[in-house]
Amino acid sequence: MTIDALRTPAVLIDRTKALGNIQRMRDAAKRNTVRLRPHTKTHKSPLIAKWQIDHGAVGICCAKLGEAEVFADAGFQDIRLPYPINPSNADRVIALLDRAHLSFIVDHPGVARQWSECMTRAGREVDVLVKIDVGFHRCGIDPDTRETLPTIMAIARLPGLRFKGLLSHAGQAYHAHSENELRVMALAEAQTMGDLAERCRKAGLPVDEVSAGATPPARFSIQQEAFTEYRPGNYVYFDRTQVALGAATLDDCALSVLATVVSKPAKNRIILDSGSKTLTNDGARGFVPAPGYGMVIDHANLLVERLSEEHATVRVTDKSTPLEPGDRVRIIPNHSCVVSNLVDQGWLVDGAHVEPLPIAARGRIT
Repeated sequence: MTIDALRTPAVLIDRTKALGNIQRMRDAAKRNTVRLRPHTKTHKSPLIAKWQIDHGAVGICCAKLGEAEVFADAGFQDIRLPYPINPSNADRVIALLDRAHLSFIVDHPGVARQWSECMTRAGREVDVLVKIDVGFHRCGIDPDTRETLPTIMAIARLPGLRFKGLLSHAGQAYHAHSENELRVMALAEAQTMGDLAERCRKAGLPVDEVSAGATPPARFSIQQEAFTEYRPGNYVYFDRTQVALGAATLDDCALSVLATVVSKPAKNRIILDSGSKTLTNDGARGFVPAPGYGMVIDHANLLVERLSEEHATVRVTDKSTPLEPGDRVRIIPNHSCVVSNLVDQGWLVDGAHVEPLPIAARGRIT
């Protein structure tokens, strides 16, 4: 099948670019003796995850238990959820432990105690890492209070839980305004995690793993001695935000959306069939302005300025465009992870040839 035969909108994955991205991150991790555990939330595809494992990843990450169940069904044996799972899901966790090696984070003493009780009642043990807030102020315990070390020690002593180490996510890196600010954020995360791990060890608590993960600072973070594991996700596809943050070039972006011009109401306006159900309403972030809801490849004068569910309203920023209804364009989205979750199937592209790529874990939000 060829690209020309596809109905639109269609999500395209360039096989060569995706494999190149996987190989470069693998090489960076290998040079710095860091274990690579990619986050699958970007692609949600067992096939892409297998590519990552085949290129040296020690395991995978999933965002939710539903995703982990899909990957366990596909035969993946080492799955980590860097997400605060509620103990009401203990039955699902215990079922997964029969099929795969599962680990997840805790960042609240009360929740950790509940997990301890659940595992003890079931006669089971599960690996946990304590999530540390390194500046994003989402999940994680504060690394700089008098209660920090006692909290970690108390969690590590709970029966039914095997304490493996510390985990962080420098999500604030997505809001960096310059290359230097991004570098400073990466170094600060490494310093915080390294110092806290050393405090734990001095207190007699072994810390086997110090795990970090985010694509924007990966080029700096993966070089830091503090980390034993890195969990990038978006790097496999990249997107317009990663380009604006200096993590990739447009040529590295493996995911694009194929769209058709369905209307041309005026010389300075066209309508595409790729609305918010395909491109998402996420804006791009980065060092330089990136207005609109994606970048139309090879058409610098087109601004995707508004999305409805089924329509992308595109403004022509100069006098006119030769595009007419029926013509097709490709768009680099602002956020590729969300795009993967919006469609049941993408298309792997090799030149003009395409083949279906099932997105098996999409929509698994519980």
